Amino acid sequence: MAPIKPNQNSMMPHFSLNRISTRSKSTLPCHNSKEALEATRTKRKADCSPPKENKSIKRLAFGEKNINLLENIKKAKKTITVKKVTTQKKTVASVKTVNKISQKENLECLRAPALKVVTRQSKPTVSNQTAVKSKEVLKELNKINKRLSNEFEKTDDSLYYTASEDGSSNESTYCSAKKQHNLRSSSNSTVEIPLIQEVQQNAKQNVEKREENISNLSKQIKLKLNIGNHEVPDNVEDFDKENWDDCFQVSDYAMDIFNYLNEKETKFKIPDYLDRQICLTRWMRSLLVDWMVEIQESFELNHETLYLGVKLVDTYLSRMTIGKETLQLVGAAAMLVSCKFDERIPPMIDDFLYVCDGAYSKRELIRMEINLLKVCGFELGIPISYRFLRRYARCARIKMPVLTLARFVLEYSLMNYDTVTIRDSKLASAALYIAIKMKDVSGWTETLEFYTGYRLEDFKDVVLLLNNYINQPPNPKLMTVRNKYSHKIFFEVAKVPLLANNQLFT
Repeated sequence: MAPIKPNQNSMMPHFSLNRISTRSKSTLPCHNSKEALEATRTKRKADCSPPKENKSIKRLAFGEKNINLLENIKKAKKTITVKKVTTQKKTVASVKTVNKISQKENLECLRAPALKVVTRQSKPTVSNQTAVKSKEVLKELNKINKRLSNEFEKTDDSLYYTASEDGSSNESTYCSAKKQHNLRSSSNSTVEIPLIQEVQQNAKQNVEKREENISNLSKQIKLKLNIGNHEVPDNVEDFDKENWDDCFQVSDYAMDIFNYLNEKETKFKIPDYLDRQICLTRWMRSLLVDWMVEIQESFELNHETLYLGVKLVDTYLSRMTIGKETLQLVGAAAMLVSCKFDERIPPMIDDFLYVCDGAYSKRELIRMEINLLKVCGFELGIPISYRFLRRYARCARIKMPVLTLARFVLEYSLMNYDTVTIRDSKLASAALYIAIKMKDVSGWTETLEFYTGYRLEDFKDVVLLLNNYINQPPNPKLMTVRNKYSHKIFFEVAKVPLLANNQLFT
């Protein structure tokens, strides 16, 4: 590397090698003599360093004693003259601080024997005293002056007296005054204890009254809204009562929640909209739903996310007319919105753009998302058939293989456009009934009638519609749902033998 040249304009100081020396020139007797030049050239010897002749002496690493070095240090200390500085320290009166006492008690305490005052004996002065005082002596003098000026002033809160004031009284008067003061302080503490207990009792009573008022109000609200007052028939299993103590089941409100969803279905009813869509067909919608199922499987999303996405697509198409170029964009935006609503960690926008194979830009997807929410009125709490299916299966204690088969029937029906106008609660009831009959478990029991609110005659036409759609030969371009439920994780329910329509009602 090339040597760095000093810059005169830089802020860093530049040191020349000629200015470095081992000993200052002021210590030399003569600057021009040869002896002075030789003294500058010789190396500086450290004070109290061992002689060079004894080569066996070395510096020890862990603090062991070096006898020769200690002897040299002792010799050097003897040659150093130390001047002692002594000062006369002032006597300070003793102080005793107590709490405020009345004038009578103050007089009795003053008659007590005086406390002994211990004065510090000053050291004898030395004749060779220097005029300059050391820093330590000045600090001590400043401390004494501060203490005398600030701390030892006579106040009402302190008893300040010396031996010269009044020391003729007996010790008994002082002790009696002290005992009276202690008795008063102890009596005050005994009075405070019952007061604290009364305050605690009053607080507990107030809390109990508030809890009673809250419980009474909740009971009145439940009576007005008929919450928690479900009379279950004798032939029906009370599933909510068995799980009443489980806070995660929400058994107190489960029945009312699903009754509310049944009433809300009429608000989100979807009409037949394909007559107004000039550019769209049933086949195109089936392809879109199949693609959305593939997204749900590849991103490992919840099933509720898939059902809500399909519902948002149908709601948007029933209110807006679009071209076939933007159909996939609507499906991607619907899945993005449903992921934000149901998923704990939704996928990123770039993930949906990647699935669309770069057909749309990020700006187009965000604008479609905003437009979708505006058209749907930001109402995402739509009743979904999958939620009804899980509720009905749990109340009827349906086993997992049967429930999975019902999920296959229901998810496969999403691609069928004829199911768009049917209520979701009926679709869930029909799918569960088909699965029960295919597995030959039981019929439509009274427990299912009570929790679903439907008899078999109410959704018989829906059962026939779903069964006919399953029995159709599968299309090779719409195989995502069948391949999904043919896996061992889903008990291979897609391979279960199908039933004819006449076998379903026997």
